[in-house]
Amino acid sequence: MSFAALGLSEEIVRAVTERGYTEPTPIQAQAIPVVLSGRDLLAGAQTGTGKTAGFTLPILQRLSATTKPASGKAPIRSLILAPTRELAAQIEESVREYGKYLKLHSMMMFGGVNINPQIQKLRGRVDILVATPGRLLDHVQQRTVDLSHIEILVLDEADRMLDMGFIRDIKKILALLPRQRQNLLFSATFPDEIKLLADSMLNKPALVEVARQDATAELITQRVYPVDRERKRELLTHLIKEHNWHQVLVFTRTKHGANRLAEQLGKDGIPALAIHGNKSQAARTRALAEFKSGELQVLVATDIAARGIDIIELPHVVNFELPNVPEDYVHRIGRTGRAGSEGEASSLVCVDEHKLLRDIERLTKREVPVVQVPGFEPDPRIKAEPILNGQNRGQQNRGGGQRSRSQTPARSGGQLGNSRGGAGGGKPAHHRFGGRGR
Repeated sequence: MSFAALGLSEEIVRAVTERGYTEPTPIQAQAIPVVLSGRDLLAGAQTGTGKTAGFTLPILQRLSATTKPASGKAPIRSLILAPTRELAAQIEESVREYGKYLKLHSMMMFGGVNINPQIQKLRGRVDILVATPGRLLDHVQQRTVDLSHIEILVLDEADRMLDMGFIRDIKKILALLPRQRQNLLFSATFPDEIKLLADSMLNKPALVEVARQDATAELITQRVYPVDRERKRELLTHLIKEHNWHQVLVFTRTKHGANRLAEQLGKDGIPALAIHGNKSQAARTRALAEFKSGELQVLVATDIAARGIDIIELPHVVNFELPNVPEDYVHRIGRTGRAGSEGEASSLVCVDEHKLLRDIERLTKREVPVVQVPGFEPDPRIKAEPILNGQNRGQQNRGGGQRSRSQTPARSGGQLGNSRGGAGGGKPAHHRFGGRGR
């Protein structure tokens, strides 16, 4: 099937083709006709499925087909809400690229930057507004934005909005919008609060559910490297240098851990920067640009900061610490193995994290191959300690992360395709390292 066959205009198809896309992904093939028909949509789609084009393309088509008169100030007609600055920037870039042959104007707004340039831009024509909830409410409070003519609303990554505490902000924004509008809600998972939100805002929605394609997931080689908690940074440095890894996205649980690890890698001669919510927008944008260009070898990120990082041929993702929520593992490794490119997802697992690994394997319904690197064998005398949730600033381990007295309960749901094993610099272990220290 072609994009033209979905009912998209020649101008949009030309822009899509210039970006190298010729056939729609499953989520695009299902979502685009629904959005073009004007129906509300509830879409279950994980990162890496092409969902952004699944809503930006038909929005551009619908708005360009019914352009408003040039006289007077054109109103904002579509609002796209995203949980993070990076994702908002990525979406708005897609809107601009796909709509470059159309007479539509877009802008993005998020916090962490001066509000005045945004106010200035809002005085001009804006057809499509991409925003994070907090900054949008800042503009509402200052009466610098008018949401009374919104025709199409998109909530992207609604589950992440919930995780970040944005649901109350979302409800405030919904109350400001016209009752007659088209609503599109995208979420990787559907916890009860998201289901309630969907019930309250969607009118007889079409349901589209697409997991990551198995063919894509099969391109991700997953490995677990057992190591003592105090030697994780040493092992990471060894793997990066031994195998000459470049463009390595490394996940930590906490902002402090990300800062500490990036600093330590720098001392080991590996160019690294951290990206998280406490960094200024300028610092985050610069780090991401250097990482995408290949100038920066390692980007250390927290889960929230990494949402929206979209690098088509990212070769390496490393879980320096396993996430407390198993679904976040799926999101993390989904940053690699995209667009037909092979990728590697490596997890450095200490005795404290065996239960987290079991939860991940239960969710994904497969065991991740274990690879033991000679010289980094775990000390069987070390006992497991409780994992922390990142809130407690008390204890810190030397590897760059933190541990807490309580463990975040795992959510269920989510899917992952097949994984492939591999040696990757060590000898495959002949056992699941499950019995010791649990």
